[in-house]
Amino acid sequence: MIQTTHHIPKSNKEYSIMTHTAVRRRGIAALSAAGLVALALAGCAGQGSGSGSGDDAAAAGACAPEDITLIGQVRNETNPYEKAWLDGGDAFAESVGLTQTRLTYDGESPKQQDQLRQALSTGNAECMVLNVLPNGDSDTTPIVKEADAAGAYLVTHWNKPADLNPWDGYDTWISHITFNGVDSGRQIAEAMFEEMGGEGGIIALQGILDTSAAKDRFIGLQEALDAAPGVTLLDEQAADFDRTTAFNVTKTLLTKHGDAIKGVWAANDDMALGALQALEAAGRTDVKVVGIDAVPEAVQAIADGTMTATVSSDGPWQGGIGLAMGYCALTGELDVSSLSEEQRAFYAKQTLITAGNAEENLAPAANLADFECDNLFDRVDGPVG
Repeated sequence: MIQTTHHIPKSNKEYSIMTHTAVRRRGIAALSAAGLVALALAGCAGQGSGSGSGDDAAAAGACAPEDITLIGQVRNETNPYEKAWLDGGDAFAESVGLTQTRLTYDGESPKQQDQLRQALSTGNAECMVLNVLPNGDSDTTPIVKEADAAGAYLVTHWNKPADLNPWDGYDTWISHITFNGVDSGRQIAEAMFEEMGGEGGIIALQGILDTSAAKDRFIGLQEALDAAPGVTLLDEQAADFDRTTAFNVTKTLLTKHGDAIKGVWAANDDMALGALQALEAAGRTDVKVVGIDAVPEAVQAIADGTMTATVSSDGPWQGGIGLAMGYCALTGELDVSSLSEEQRAFYAKQTLITAGNAEENLAPAANLADFECDNLFDRVDGPVG
């Protein structure tokens, strides 16, 4: 049995975490019909594999902390939520004496795949952690397969096909983390309808349609509409989670529907902020606007009274938690094979932000205590499904 100790400082205090977990390394035995000798390919921390390579591999231990590579990947840093995600990754990495590699792929699926493929080809993949936002549901499968084949630990967020799960034979895909989009889409809609007095016309700005987040959030809006007979959905268009696109779409819909628009439901804050810009340019101060992500600019707009509501999924926490899960696995403090299905694909807790609590949510920051190995699953809020 091997013990490892690592220290995570928080507010000038160090957290010393001891593990009593036996560390096993993965081995892959290949036998040819011609009687070639078996070759053992040892991973640096294959606890999740379940196919140990014997006592020698167990004695070799996990990856040394200084040998671990941490990678965070999102679409872009112009989106404040995704920038906050990478900042959270930096905070965790710094707390364990490492540096996170920040990757952005500009919403281009081929570019995302190429970046990850290049990272995995560096030769140290089995001491690597990937914390990834797949561009769309269809992008998750190739990402998972390549990471698993290379032996890199992986945590994905938001997007995956419904029939693809970490426990279906994937040893190094630790968890898939998402948020109940139906619930968040409904919550912001209900907050907006209340501010509208329960009646009037609205427009909806959808996100990238090949994502679970966009689909689920719009279902939540539809559920809220079913319960609000006085509110009418005048129009809905995809604005791709992008502020500039949302600005242009909102301008077009304002021309089309005019004063009938009393509310703008946006599937994320970046689009909500683009809609606000279009409304300001048109001199419309009577329209309620809601979004999702709780980016600082949106929360400030809520505090100022120009925006109605958003939902926080805590970008800094997302950016750090995936790296922390992989780090704890590689240092022998998390046994992936022992995790429950609920821990491997789960909804995380989220918070509705309105005028009543906007001030206290103006400056999102990572809480390093969340990333301690004993606390990794404290925000589980139910299984995905």
